[in-house]
Amino acid sequence: MNVQAQLENAISTAIRELFDTETAAVSLQPTRKEFKGTYTFVTFPLTKTLRRKPEEIAQAIGEWLQSNSPLVRAFNVVKGFLNIELSNEVFVHALADYSRWLEAFPNNTRHSKQEKVVVEYSSPNTNKPLHLGHLRNNFLGYSMATILEANGYDVHKTQIINDRGIHICKSMLAYQRFGKGETPESSGIKGDHLVGHYYVVFEKHYREQVKALMEQGMSKEEAEKEAPLMKEAQEMLRQWEAGNPEVRALWEKMNRWVLDGFDETYRKIGVSFDSVYYESDTYLLGKDIVEEGLQKGIFFKKEDGSVWVDLSDEGLDQKLLLRGDGTSVYITQDLGTAEKRYQEHHMQRMIYVVGNEQDYHFKVLFAILKRLGRPYADGLFHLSYGMVDLPSGKMKSREGTVVDADDLVAEVIDIARQITEEKLKNSDMLDSFTPDELNKLYEIIGLGALKYFLVRVDPKKRMLFNPQESIDFEGDAAPFIQYTHARICSVLRKAGESQIKAAFPENHALSEQEEQLVFTLTQFPEKLDEAARTYAPSVLAQYIYELTRLYNSFYAHHSILKAETSEAASFRLAISQATAQTIRKGMQLLGIEVPERM
Repeated sequence: MNVQAQLENAISTAIRELFDTETAAVSLQPTRKEFKGTYTFVTFPLTKTLRRKPEEIAQAIGEWLQSNSPLVRAFNVVKGFLNIELSNEVFVHALADYSRWLEAFPNNTRHSKQEKVVVEYSSPNTNKPLHLGHLRNNFLGYSMATILEANGYDVHKTQIINDRGIHICKSMLAYQRFGKGETPESSGIKGDHLVGHYYVVFEKHYREQVKALMEQGMSKEEAEKEAPLMKEAQEMLRQWEAGNPEVRALWEKMNRWVLDGFDETYRKIGVSFDSVYYESDTYLLGKDIVEEGLQKGIFFKKEDGSVWVDLSDEGLDQKLLLRGDGTSVYITQDLGTAEKRYQEHHMQRMIYVVGNEQDYHFKVLFAILKRLGRPYADGLFHLSYGMVDLPSGKMKSREGTVVDADDLVAEVIDIARQITEEKLKNSDMLDSFTPDELNKLYEIIGLGALKYFLVRVDPKKRMLFNPQESIDFEGDAAPFIQYTHARICSVLRKAGESQIKAAFPENHALSEQEEQLVFTLTQFPEKLDEAARTYAPSVLAQYIYELTRLYNSFYAHHSILKAETSEAASFRLAISQATAQTIRKGMQLLGIEVPERM
């Protein structure tokens, strides 16, 4: 509401005229729900300068505003809090201005799209399918990218796929030994699940070998090193690095199965990328940067030839950057990949969406790049998020250890179908949809519930995801928001285009619910900016829920199509249309569809 700045100026003028005193910048806050008013001015900081009681100051300013500012209809004082009630015209004009802004969104954002931001998310391994943790990662990364884009930034979405290393060779070796030539086509199993199955097979046989060696007298640590399967997997990795054609061919075939499976899941959950990096292409990057750091005296070499950086003066530790035999570690590759991305994209900011178990790693990475004086180092941010737990026994993973993403998506869609059919079993609503439309609707509700539940929580918090709780048509959940949007669309359809257009009558006296709703609607640009600034899609999710809750309160208290006057009907239709558009655009930024019929 740009009226806030005008009101702050009016209060500054009141203080100058009433008390002959210049004050520092005036700041307003939204009035608490238990008091009447839209904005509150706190007078306690003025008591020392003005040598008056806070209530006296508030009363004097309130009276001045009521007499001199057309913005103010009334006021009330609670101790040192001046609660300001705005005039009817302010809300009418605010809704009109906001509706125009909404029509132009997102082409009217404050930034000029000159700042480039790279957002990295997903970044799985090619030895197993995506899991529940990947879903939180993908939904956070994708929504963060769309929110930044809506704020006017030039955004590039990327991922790095970990497609090499000992864990990949374990799946390959197990397939070579036990696979009997099966393929995703011959088995009817999705490619990433097929490869994941052989990773589990490897672990099963490897554990049996370790147990047998321990029974022969070896320690557990020794047995894990000496187990024949592990030695074969390590030899396969050496053969891969040496470019053995047979090993490389198997690696390419199995990776393609996994990548095709990933793509199918990404399409299903509605996320995408502008570029993909592969660890097999980037694992040798970074060695030149290590050499540069050595020459500049930023890094140091130990007697065995290994290269290190000492970050102890920053509360971190000494960190290995290159082994004594000249081979890379993860941080070496990350240094090289960051440099490669800067050369390709010239970004001012890069956001890594990675779980909080990597907090220390990213502190080290960013500290090293700052010491190297990289121009992009100050724009690096780790969007760290907590783990997602499920109520025990709710679902079993196909792989036995983690909850599979495809299984979970299918589960929430099925729950959406069951709950919707149960709710509508005594109505003829279901008959108005074709079978294909119903299946699409269940998918929209189920996926929406899953996405919203995973992004509505502050990313830093560990969370519990209950599939059943996420499908809620009456609480803080996507189906409640989706249903409200469909309800508004139904009202707008009944009203017709001509009645909606004749909006914003200034002679309609607004109710408390209408004022609250208009004020909350006009907070959308501010909440969008806050979500981008704090790297928290949860800010936007909670805003949409609050808007939806307020609309339902308004809907319960007011007739729209049969309003008491034509002016009231027009204004309420305008509020309804702006609410539907805000819900739709806000949910789209979270990657969630909202149906027009439900």
